[in-house]
Amino acid sequence: MKRSIALGVFDGVHLGHRAVISKTLREGTSAAVFTFREDTLPEKQANALEYIYDDDQRAELISSLGEIEIISYDFRKVRDLDGREFVRDILLPLNAESVVCGSNFRFGKNAAWGTAQLKELCGEYGISVCIAEDIVIDGRTVSSGRIRQLLKDGDIVKANELLGDAYTISGEVVGGAKLGRTIGFPTANQVFGKNMLIPCFGVYASETVVNGELYSSVTDIGVKPTVNYGGAPLAETHILDFSGDIYGCRIKTRLKHFIRREQSFSSLNELQKQLIKDIGTVRSKNVP
Repeated sequence: MKRSIALGVFDGVHLGHRAVISKTLREGTSAAVFTFREDTLPEKQANALEYIYDDDQRAELISSLGEIEIISYDFRKVRDLDGREFVRDILLPLNAESVVCGSNFRFGKNAAWGTAQLKELCGEYGISVCIAEDIVIDGRTVSSGRIRQLLKDGDIVKANELLGDAYTISGEVVGGAKLGRTIGFPTANQVFGKNMLIPCFGVYASETVVNGELYSSVTDIGVKPTVNYGGAPLAETHILDFSGDIYGCRIKTRLKHFIRREQSFSSLNELQKQLIKDIGTVRSKNVP
């Protein structure tokens, strides 16, 4: 079976990545994405990247773009291959008829080969190469690095624009101290995986998908300074107009607007008053 293969890590599956995948889908042969499992990347590289999305989220987003196979490779098996070996020993056995990548794609040991060498080497083996045009917004190329910085800055609206959809925290609801219940605001807690990027600490207007239903919500990302939580950063979401036990359920929390930075309050009563204001802000923004 001949394949048209999109090459890249596709962290974030942003507008630039979607352009590469869309072009792959239009090539006319069986479409596939060649990427790497995040748990096989070197620890140093993983820490430097701070993934926007984990493997499951990437796969879900890629699959939503069309009928496409996902080839998720063990990076350790290819990291020492030179450029020619990558084409000969990886792409050829995958029956690559064509490959598609972005203009900044690098491959081979120490990422020493670029798109010019990819065209040359693939040409020797009868594989065509298509370089997708960069997606430019506000005079700058859309990139995972740019989106990471926007998320760290709390500019969720612009980050969402470059992603092509709302930044989403997808994961199981875990147990917490349940202090939110004591002040009338029960929350669903989601932890961030290892090496995952954590957006700017603060409160966001969000929307949450629970069992296929969409609800307005308020999400606090941080470390709960008011209650001396002392744990790792997490996403703590109060889902509006919802009641029910969802511990252990997988939910999706989509950040829409940044409301305020995380802050410490003198008492739970002060925190309660602020949460009421935050909910009012969410309702005024008509989220969702």
